[in-house]
Amino acid sequence: MDQFIRKAYAKINIGLDVLRRRADGYHEVRMIMQTVDLCDDLLFEKMDKPGIELRTDCGELPVNGDNLICKAADLLMRERAVQEGVRITLTKRIPIAAGMAGGSSDAAATMHGLNELFQMGYSIAELQEMGVKLGADIPYCLVGGTMLSEGIGEILSPLPAPPACFLVVAKPDINVSTAFVYGNLHADTLTYHPDIDGMIEALRAHDLKGITDRLGNVLETVTVREYPVIEELKELLRDEGAENALMSGSGPTVFGIFTQWGMAHKAAEAVVRSGLARQVHVTTFHEC
Repeated sequence: MDQFIRKAYAKINIGLDVLRRRADGYHEVRMIMQTVDLCDDLLFEKMDKPGIELRTDCGELPVNGDNLICKAADLLMRERAVQEGVRITLTKRIPIAAGMAGGSSDAAATMHGLNELFQMGYSIAELQEMGVKLGADIPYCLVGGTMLSEGIGEILSPLPAPPACFLVVAKPDINVSTAFVYGNLHADTLTYHPDIDGMIEALRAHDLKGITDRLGNVLETVTVREYPVIEELKELLRDEGAENALMSGSGPTVFGIFTQWGMAHKAAEAVVRSGLARQVHVTTFHEC
């Protein structure tokens, strides 16, 4: 096979706790990751000439070695001394700098894609071991689904999928630096921690209310103070019937969980009318 398309799915965090800052500068986390049915498409094509060529329909993204797609491709191709080249065409749908692991998911899809395209023979565990060198979310993005994520994000334990429901995902017109958020988080003085253990039990019981009642993200202590629009979006989604709403990752994307498709669509329209966010999607959880 000389070409094929692979999908890269976005993620949200339905629970995100930070336990401490490590001596190496990384933060120890305990979070529950969930894939959602919003994805980018990556087309992989072999080229006769060596090298990595990246194309995309998104003018905001670099198409050189600064892009995680190129970094992931270069890592695998150097490890296996691949002499051929690859052209990767990215169709972007996941919002950029949104706390939804769009870049990490694209990198993970690239690792899967090149492993298949050039028949490299890597196992998932081997890809995860390499991927964490590029980004803490990449090991998760290589498998997706519902996971407890610990360490710096590389220690993964599968969890039962949440009950079927509908999501409104809204990204306000701001970009939030992950480095800024973690740099201004004082993990040793946090007084609030989400109930991750309770969330795990709710997932095992297939209890949607138990899940939505426990939505929590300690990074909001930084981002909501800097960007009040995040709290405004959460309040609007709850006013429109969401069981609850939360910021994903380091933000600024906010998601609301709904039990009815029609109510979710009505809420999405309300978000657009409000002007709080232009990038708004109605989606569901994605089972991998």
